[in-house]
Amino acid sequence: MGKAAALCSGSTRGLVSILSAVPCLACKNPPGPGRPAGPAMSGGSEPGQAGRGGGAGLGVPAAPAGPGSDTYKGWLFKWTNYLKGYQRRWFVLSNGLLSYYRTQAEMAHTCRGTINLSTAHIDTEDSCNIVLSSGGRTYHLKASSEVERQRWVTALELAKAKAIRMRNNQSDDSGDEEPASQSDKSELHSTLKSLASKLEDLSTCNDLIAKHGAALQRSLSELENLKLPAESGEKIKAVNERATLFRITSNAMINACRDFLELAESHSRKWQRALQYEREQRIRLEETIEQLAKQHNSLERACRGAPGLSSSSTAVSSTSKGEASDEDEETEYFDAMEDAPAFITVTCPHTEPPGPPSLDWTSTNQTGDKESTCKDVLPKKRRRTRIPDKPNYSLNLWSIMKNCIGKELSKIPMPVNFNEPLSMLQRLTEDLEYHELLDKAVKCESSTEQMCFVAAFSVSSYSTTVHRTAKPFNPLLGETYELDRLDELGFRSLCEQVSHHPPAAAHHVYSKQGWTLWQEITIASKFRGKYLSIMPLGAIHLEFHSSGNHYVWRKVTSTVHNIIVGKLWIDQSGDIEIVNHKSKDKCQLKFTPYSYFSRDVPRKVTGVVTDADGKAHYVMSGTWDENMECSKIVQSSHSSTSSEGKQKTVYQTLAPKVLWKKYPLPENAENMYFFSDLALTLNEPEERVAPTDSRLRPDQRLMENGKWDEANVEKQRLEEKQRAVRRRREAEAVEALEEGKDYEGYIPLWFERKVDPLTGELICVYKGGYWEAKEKQDWDLCPDIF
Repeated sequence: MGKAAALCSGSTRGLVSILSAVPCLACKNPPGPGRPAGPAMSGGSEPGQAGRGGGAGLGVPAAPAGPGSDTYKGWLFKWTNYLKGYQRRWFVLSNGLLSYYRTQAEMAHTCRGTINLSTAHIDTEDSCNIVLSSGGRTYHLKASSEVERQRWVTALELAKAKAIRMRNNQSDDSGDEEPASQSDKSELHSTLKSLASKLEDLSTCNDLIAKHGAALQRSLSELENLKLPAESGEKIKAVNERATLFRITSNAMINACRDFLELAESHSRKWQRALQYEREQRIRLEETIEQLAKQHNSLERACRGAPGLSSSSTAVSSTSKGEASDEDEETEYFDAMEDAPAFITVTCPHTEPPGPPSLDWTSTNQTGDKESTCKDVLPKKRRRTRIPDKPNYSLNLWSIMKNCIGKELSKIPMPVNFNEPLSMLQRLTEDLEYHELLDKAVKCESSTEQMCFVAAFSVSSYSTTVHRTAKPFNPLLGETYELDRLDELGFRSLCEQVSHHPPAAAHHVYSKQGWTLWQEITIASKFRGKYLSIMPLGAIHLEFHSSGNHYVWRKVTSTVHNIIVGKLWIDQSGDIEIVNHKSKDKCQLKFTPYSYFSRDVPRKVTGVVTDADGKAHYVMSGTWDENMECSKIVQSSHSSTSSEGKQKTVYQTLAPKVLWKKYPLPENAENMYFFSDLALTLNEPEERVAPTDSRLRPDQRLMENGKWDEANVEKQRLEEKQRAVRRRREAEAVEALEEGKDYEGYIPLWFERKVDPLTGELICVYKGGYWEAKEKQDWDLCPDIF
């Protein structure tokens, strides 16, 4: 009784520990221990202790920040490229994300790359290697020893399991998290931990009250049924003990409730004040941003009409390392190449130098004649030339986008009002609009000459975007799109959505003219208030059958401007390096960002084609929305050093030849989403396609027919259906992990993941079977996604 009395003034924790040890008088057996302490966070306690067991050498992780921490740090070797091989990097595993830095000091300002483990695949090659792949991104890592490798693999697997569990209750279009400072997060975590502790005490006391109350009731019942007076003394004593114990427990319960309520009330007032302050700040910020956007728009209009703007240099120079960029602190940094030297092009009257005859440049597409490209294929089917006009629905874009600053575009719920009636798979297929450039490239005898056509083709894919400010539909996981033009244009194309978060699409094109193209593109996007950046990730491969020339390049960044006020417009900026991995020829293309203060040609693209020895053969010039020209270099020299300290190369060239010219848009294109002739046919209904084909997507079809309200309802139904499938798949993954089994996750139907021997990336390549299934109309393997 002395112990029990002391509990009234002591802590609730002491009550729980002592009451749990009190023997149960009714059953004469001691009860089990009280509520066990919660387990340590997965991914933190075990790796941290393992790290403390080793030294401070390479690969040994630092200890976690504290008990229950899920942070894991240490040195690993990361594969960079074939010149530098494996490089020592500092890795940090925290909150389901694996990030790396060149040094520990960089953690304060520059993250070199991050992989989300919830969607990543973890593999081990040998005793010390780890391979992480997510979407189109792959990390090849090496630990200092097999033991260290196993520690990292254990930490990664635990962190991945925890990340998957955290995503179970999140929807696909989640994005409600608001940024907070580190101190606010720390205070909130501490407060929630205290509240959770109090709640656990209340729950334990409640269990004990129920147990002792039941025992007291039994004792009272036994007292009423007493027959022998000799037993009454012992029974009454037991009842008194139980009554006293019950009173002490009840008092402790009341004290714990009072503590909990006081803590909750005090913090509730504080949170209300903080919430009100944040609301006021947000309103003021929105008003300020809108006012700044209007002022910016006025300044832009004034600048357009201002005469006498300073003329920019006609020399073409590559972007310097210190130049301002649209990329922010979340951009992944790579080991960059040396900047290409600046150059000046001078057209000279020289004739073609003696030597073997080159390709007939005049036979290229200068007039926009589409039917002159393939002599051995003829149109056999009449395609549609128009779609229903776009309805004139007004909707305030800023009212939706203002809550999404800094979020991934793929996680922003958007009505179809901002879409165009094509999916991302169809937009990817639209890159083939100028496929005849590749048909001509097949006939080139010179690899540098062939490179010119490949470069023109890589630029031509952007010509359709100049007026296309609407957003394509995000494909559902497993959605496909085929474009079979083998009889008409000589090629057939297949796309499949192979990942949903991050969104990734695999594409394969075969042409009987003698080339094959494949790619896996992951779209990364960020909304920054006034503009939207769209960054395609992944390499594009092109191989010519007869010569074996294998070209690889990547896309540049697309930016949508004037999101808040003003007319939407799109710009392309960045550099493209096209490499022929057989001959080692290269083409460096620079997309110059548009500037109101420059008198240069808008949307300008320039580049130089060089051979394996670095000798320049051709100069590329033009615009990404109109045409590309090629000039053969006959002589090169170096000019004097400029005021910036750079030495420019002067190229003397022959007269330029037009390689590519944009087709004119069809009549009434402004009312048909500015679709080109090819884009108008992409969503045309066709028979015998797979049941997962984009043409069969109901919300997209309703939007094309002008039924936008019905399309929005159907879009929500499809997205919810996909969420349900994803939640079921993640539950199966967690169940398999708990049972110690391997879970493969979603497997694409027509593509398979392989390591690219040229880039070292894990990409999806076509494994065959689609066109055979179409021939037999055997679609039993296709999932039900619509």
